[in-house]
Amino acid sequence: MLDKLVRSLEASPIVKRGEYNYFIHPITDGVPLLEPALLREIGCAMVRILNLAGVDKIVVVEAMGIPIGATLSLMTDIPLVIVRKRQYRLPGEVAVHQATGYSKGELYLNGVTRSDRVVLVDDVISTGGTMRAVIGALDHVGAEIADICVVITRGDEDIGRPFKSLVKVEVSESQVRVVDTYI
Repeated sequence: MLDKLVRSLEASPIVKRGEYNYFIHPITDGVPLLEPALLREIGCAMVRILNLAGVDKIVVVEAMGIPIGATLSLMTDIPLVIVRKRQYRLPGEVAVHQATGYSKGELYLNGVTRSDRVVLVDDVISTGGTMRAVIGALDHVGAEIADICVVITRGDEDIGRPFKSLVKVEVSESQVRVVDTYI
């Protein structure tokens, strides 16, 4: 299980961003090529491990949460909400202040209300900064977070609540090594 994901991660190139060893992968970066079979494998795994009972919306973060969330939405018929990098100034919009190990920025949550039961899905947790910020925004609007799942965990970051991950990786200057799979 997750053979395509594991093989593709272990073949990922590494680049330096300051002192940070950053791996380049189709799921985390959209390059070099995002294969439908890889998305299907990830979607099937998430359907198996996520608590989707009574879920109203799938929440993802722009940009790389989009293909994962779209795949999951198509498989489950649950609508998709994208936390965007652009402000729209719609009624109820919530600003999400996020900081990661290599960037800072503003994100904006629209389309989630107090009565919503959501699952939060993303590509990777490295520092946990983005995930903690989105969880805070969902808590602020009063949504119920039924479950959280990421494709890849890098490190042992605490995001303030339990979450599921398909694989855990370690990244050195020369390679990505999958150290655990959760399926």
